[in-house]
Amino acid sequence: MTARLELPPADATLSPLTGWTRAHWEAVADRLLDGLVPYATPGWAQYRLPGRASCSGDDSDGLEGYARSFLLASFRIAGADGQVDQRLTERYARGLTTGTDRTSDEAWPQLAACSQPMVEAASIAIGLHETRRWIWDRLEAAVQQRAVDWFSGFLGNRTHDNNWRLFQVVCEQFLASVGAPYRQADIDGGLERIEDWYVGDGWYTDGDGRNFDYYNGWAMHLYPLMWARIAGEHADPARVAAYRDRLRRFLDGYQHFFGSDGAPVHQGRSLTYRFATVAPVWLGELADATPLAPGRTRRLASGVLRHFTERGVPDERGLLSLGWYAPFLPVTQDYSGPASPYWASKGFLGLLLPARHPVWTAPELPLPVEESDQYVALPAPGWLLHGTRGDGIVRLLNHGSDRADPDTADPSDDPHYAKLGYSSRTAPETAPHARASRLDGHLALVAADGTASRRTAIHPLTVSPSRAASWYAARLPGDQSEYRVETTALPHGGWEIRVHRVEAPAGATVRDGGYALAGPEPPVAEAGDHWALARRGDGLTSAVVGLYGWCGGHVARHTNANALGRCSAVPYLTSAPHPGGRSVHVTLVALTGAPLDVASLCEGITAEVVDGAAVIRFADGPELRA
Repeated sequence: MTARLELPPADATLSPLTGWTRAHWEAVADRLLDGLVPYATPGWAQYRLPGRASCSGDDSDGLEGYARSFLLASFRIAGADGQVDQRLTERYARGLTTGTDRTSDEAWPQLAACSQPMVEAASIAIGLHETRRWIWDRLEAAVQQRAVDWFSGFLGNRTHDNNWRLFQVVCEQFLASVGAPYRQADIDGGLERIEDWYVGDGWYTDGDGRNFDYYNGWAMHLYPLMWARIAGEHADPARVAAYRDRLRRFLDGYQHFFGSDGAPVHQGRSLTYRFATVAPVWLGELADATPLAPGRTRRLASGVLRHFTERGVPDERGLLSLGWYAPFLPVTQDYSGPASPYWASKGFLGLLLPARHPVWTAPELPLPVEESDQYVALPAPGWLLHGTRGDGIVRLLNHGSDRADPDTADPSDDPHYAKLGYSSRTAPETAPHARASRLDGHLALVAADGTASRRTAIHPLTVSPSRAASWYAARLPGDQSEYRVETTALPHGGWEIRVHRVEAPAGATVRDGGYALAGPEPPVAEAGDHWALARRGDGLTSAVVGLYGWCGGHVARHTNANALGRCSAVPYLTSAPHPGGRSVHVTLVALTGAPLDVASLCEGITAEVVDGAAVIRFADGPELRA
C-alpha cells in the first residue's frame, strides 16, 4: 500500500471558497500516479489494475492503464517544465518502448477498426505532444519508428461514428507533427463529421440522435482544440476560431452545472470519469476561449476535485475505482475496465497553465449558484438548469436528451438520460433490480400487471428560463397504441411544478416519481393521500405533492441501487384507475436542503384546470399557467 493522500495547508487568502491552490492539484496528481506503480507490468507498458475486466480484454485494459495515466503524467511533467521526479518520465518512456515492441509480452494491441485501443491512442498522442522535449525527442529512432507504426493503424481505418472520429484526428495530426505518413483526408473527414452534430450554443450531440452529456465537454470540445495545439501553425485559423467561439458559448452555460459543494450534476454515461467534468473549464483558459474570470475557473475546478477527495477519491490505495464515490458498477458501461476511470486525468488539464498564470494567482470568485438562484435555459440539449442559493443544489430539468438510437424501433430508456430531472445531490436508480421499476424522475402509465411505460425518445417542445416541455410516446404490453405523455416543468423558488397532459387507456394508472434519495443509512420515509417524502439524516429531502389528479402517495425503498449510497428511497404519486382518454396531473417536486413542511405546501398551493390550462396558485400571491 502506498502512502495516503497528503495535502498542503489551505490558503484562505488566495482561495477563500475552497482553500485549494495549484499545490493541492499537484499533490492529488502525484498521489494518483504513485498509486499505480504497484500494478505496472515489468516493462511499464501496462497497468493491470484490480477490478472487473472490460469487454475488450486484459491487454486492452492494461494499455488503458498506461495511456490514461500517461495523460495525467504528461500534464504534470509539462506543467512543471520537466522539473519532476525523473522516475516518472522514465517509466512512461520505458513503457512506450516496451508497448510498441511486437515481441514483448506487454505489447499493446494493434489499432483494429473500432477497437478500444483507438481511444487510448489519442491519450498517448496528446501526452507525447505535451512532453515532446522530455520523452519523444529523447527516444531512440527505432522506438520512435515503432510508435509511428503503431499509430499508423489509424490510416484509412474505420472508427465508431461519434466522438471516436476525433481520436483518429488527433493521432494522425501527431503523426504529421513528427514527419510521419498520415492522411489529411482522415483528419479533414473527422473534423467535418462533427459539424453534422453541432446543434448550436456550444453543444454537440455525440453521434446521431440526441446524445447530450459530459462528452460534449471532455470530448467534442477537448479533442478539436487539442488537435489545434498539435497542428500549431498548420491548423486552419477559421476552424480554430470557430472551435474557440463554440467553447466560449458552451462554458457560459456549463458553469451552472456544479453545486456549491463542488458536485457536478449526475447525468449521462461514463460518470466514473468524475473530475474529467472540469476539463472544458480548464480548456477555456488554455485556448483563451472562456467567458469565466480566472478566479471562477479555479474555484469551479478546485471545488469539484475537493468534493471527490473529501469523499474518499482516490481510495486508500491511491486508486480510482469503478464508481462515483465508492465502487458502484451500475454507474459504468461494459466498455469500462479497471483503468477506465483514469480518463479523469483530463480534469488536470489546468496543470499545463504555468504557475504564474492568473488562473492560479487570482483570488477565487463564487459560482453563480453561490450568488443567487439560477434559471438557465439550454435550448440546444433541451435542458433547464435550476439552482438554489440557499442549499447550493443544481437541478437539471431534462426535456431533450435521451440517447435513443434513431435507427432502433424500440430504444431503451437509459436512466442516465431518460429521467425528467437530475441534480448535483442525487443520482438515478441504476442497479437492474431498481432500474426495472422506472420510478424515480419518470411519469409513467402503469398497466394492470404492473408494467410501467418507458420514456424513450424525447420530443422537445420548448425551453426557456421559466419553463421546459417535451413529450414521449408511451406504450403498454399487449397494446400497439402509442399514448402521448406531455410534460411541462415550471421551476418556482426551490421547487419544480410538473404539469402532465396524459393520454391513457381505461384501467391504466398514472404515476409520477420524484428524485431518488440515497445515503449510507435508510432515509426516513413518510406519505399521505396526496404526498410523499424521503429525508436523509443531514436534512436533504426529496418530496412530491399531488396538486391535481392524484390520490395516493408512496415511498419505494431499494438497497445497493444508487451510486450515492447503499440505501435509497423514491417518493412517488399514483392516480386512480384511468377512465380512458385524456387527463391532466399536476405535481410539485421538491429537492431541498432546507426544512420542508409538506402540510403547508398542501394547504398553500392549489391547482385547477381552466379552459384547458393548468393554473397553479400560491398563498403568497404568484400564479403559474401551463
